[in-house]
Amino acid sequence: MDRVILHCDLNSFYASVELLNRPELRRLPVAVCGDPASRHGIILAKNDPAKRFGVQTAETIWQARKKCPELILLPPHHRLYREYSRRVNAVYDEYTDLVEPFGIDESWLDVTNTLHLFGMEAPALADALRRRVRKELGLTLSVGVSFNKVFAKLGSDYKKPDATTVISRENWRELVWPLPAGDMLYVGRAAGRLLGQYGVGTIGELAACRRETLEELMGKLGGQLHDYANGLDRDPVRSRHEPEPVKSVGSGTTFPRNLTTRDQVAAGISLLADGVAARLRRAGLYAGGVHVTVRDPAFHDRSRQRQLPAPTHLMREISAAALALAGELWKPPSPVRALTVTAIHLTPEEETYEQTDLFTAGATPDRRRQERLEAAVDGIRRRYGSGSIAFGGLTPEGPEDGGSFRKEH
Repeated sequence: MDRVILHCDLNSFYASVELLNRPELRRLPVAVCGDPASRHGIILAKNDPAKRFGVQTAETIWQARKKCPELILLPPHHRLYREYSRRVNAVYDEYTDLVEPFGIDESWLDVTNTLHLFGMEAPALADALRRRVRKELGLTLSVGVSFNKVFAKLGSDYKKPDATTVISRENWRELVWPLPAGDMLYVGRAAGRLLGQYGVGTIGELAACRRETLEELMGKLGGQLHDYANGLDRDPVRSRHEPEPVKSVGSGTTFPRNLTTRDQVAAGISLLADGVAARLRRAGLYAGGVHVTVRDPAFHDRSRQRQLPAPTHLMREISAAALALAGELWKPPSPVRALTVTAIHLTPEEETYEQTDLFTAGATPDRRRQERLEAAVDGIRRRYGSGSIAFGGLTPEGPEDGGSFRKEH
């Protein structure tokens, strides 16, 4: 039996929440953005009037203002967004125990085993959800209804705002295959460019490719995308109360001023690696690899990753690997606007115990000393706060840590 999955996407979420208390701005072009003074001047969300001017999420304020000189800019209130996200998901919980958030403003709901309780078909249930969220919270939803998660998400994107779209066994080829390949889940900008180089522009053309060819071209992701395009997604909806394995731990920042020297980049890398290593140790995780992204002032990103010789949670080792990768991506005096350091190929401490024990048993006194040093730093930070101590060369005036746990879906 097919599953019945809804994907609920709150329309223009940040902007919609802000306008709840500013109804006089509803018909005017409005965008929520970061602070231009701290070089985080990026459009985070926009309302429909701003969209009609071509304002896009993630573009700079000056680009948006060029399209829409009358654009009204509002600062973000992330605590408020989290509260509304919690309220919306609490509504979803009344319909099923299988609610899987996908970011702050989207969630999948598997109603396969609960739909009969409401005496209506899935599209009617989706409409009822939209009406309820609009009435109780003042927000609008777009809902996709389908037999798998990927197509349910395509459905919620298909028609906006405040709409229900059904992608069924009967119509999915007609609706899905003409869509651009970039509309499908996990086809990012880089993957879209790569597919385009081989003449794959639509999801239908992606579906027609040989699975083996896509795997040769894109690795595991290629096979996954082939299955998605052919309606073969079997990924279950996970309860939001079920912990999801952490796949990576990253720390990134935009610097107050562009970095142009090796010493500046090294200090930035070290500070980010310190944050990553500290979170790895707190979570009882070891990194098997490191990934680095360098962003220039034109917002061009270059990335590279490498496997580590042995699992680690030490700042010094993560920093050394990250700095080597940065050296492959960047040469002074080219300006660097932002850096991200990410620990990848993570394994829990208990799974790496034997390998780590063998590794540390023959460790040099210097490495054992580093283990003790970083453990001592952790202890001081737990007692006196995260900013109470820093490694040599890492000053309090360094970049603000924008790190977080990152989970791959």
